[in-house]
Amino acid sequence: MSQQGTDLRERRAALENEWSRWVPRLRVPGTRPGGSEALRHEVTESWVRSLISVDPGRDSAPVADGGTVHQRWRSSPLRRPVADLADELHSIAEDAGFVTAVTDESGTILWTCGGRTMRLRAERVNFAPGGRWDEQAMGTNALSLALRTGRPCSVFSAEHLVSALHGWVCYCAPIHSPEGRVLGVLDLSTTWDRSHPLAMSTVRTLVSTIETRLAAEPVGTPPAPGASPTVHLTCLGSEQAVREARPLPLRPRQLEILTLLALEPEGFSPDRLREALYGDRPVTASTFKAEISHLRRALGGGIATRRYALTVPVCCDATDVLRALEHGDTDTALRLYRGLLLPRSEAPGIEEWRTRIEVAVREAVLASPSPEHALRYGERAPYDAEVHEHAVRLLRAGDTRRALAAGRLTTALRD
Repeated sequence: MSQQGTDLRERRAALENEWSRWVPRLRVPGTRPGGSEALRHEVTESWVRSLISVDPGRDSAPVADGGTVHQRWRSSPLRRPVADLADELHSIAEDAGFVTAVTDESGTILWTCGGRTMRLRAERVNFAPGGRWDEQAMGTNALSLALRTGRPCSVFSAEHLVSALHGWVCYCAPIHSPEGRVLGVLDLSTTWDRSHPLAMSTVRTLVSTIETRLAAEPVGTPPAPGASPTVHLTCLGSEQAVREARPLPLRPRQLEILTLLALEPEGFSPDRLREALYGDRPVTASTFKAEISHLRRALGGGIATRRYALTVPVCCDATDVLRALEHGDTDTALRLYRGLLLPRSEAPGIEEWRTRIEVAVREAVLASPSPEHALRYGERAPYDAEVHEHAVRLLRAGDTRRALAAGRLTTALRD
């Protein structure tokens, strides 16, 4: 056996020992590993965060909705540059025995390639389009760390929280838009015994090429015949509208209009939209129409004239949350629900939708038999005693996460 092979076996054995020693203990709040050269700080911190929602014994990644994944990839700004590099990506994956994956900004895999043997092996753990690899869904892995830190990451064998992944090594780097926003990640994964330091430099080079191609795309690149470029609207916890990887120059009032139109695809009469924006405030018709006109220009048209409604495709995180709840998918709804709807807005229509969405998510959590849902929502609702009580009821007496939920409940009741 080569020296490299011996070193890899020794490293894997050391990590397996540390994993067995610490992972069961880390469910106790306040516990942190110490005194081990084998464990990296960023890995153990990720273990602690992940154990709130992830069972280390799970056998595969949860699945996102297949239709949604297909739509995400079709509208992703990464699709074109990845397609341009497809031959090179296939060659690297097949020649070196890797599986290559590209995710969106949430950690959901949108595209993969690789040789048949490695792809089949990867599919057993759902390392495939539709698989969710964010930290809350699949614990510590290179994809989730790269998304969280914004830096290239590798995770080897038992550094993975989930034991089903201990046979893997993954090399990953985030892909940034020209404005610096993380659009997703590129990952190369293989079996632990094929670990090689050059893999990380390969990932960095590929990502650099993708980012160069993104920067070279002209503003306003025309869509394919018969199609319109999709607007990606983020309005839960933050506020941004992006089209073809470039932010739209919208003022807060125009973001409110776009959000309302996305949430109500049937549209608004002029009077009803004006009331949803301003309520009883005295605002001139010219001011109202100017806001509509600016938004229409920013969308390249995109808004019907007589009855205000969108005529261009808009992907909105708030509508995705509501759609997930309609399908009974509380897990996806919680992953996408990153905060209140346009938290700075005081528009009556936004405030109404904000309450509706918040109540819908909360009620789904309280109706769910999964303690993970109550724990995850409880992170954002420290003073919601009913949610923490629900988590305590669902967690068995021997589950150390029960102490976390009980601590949150005590704090909520005290305040």
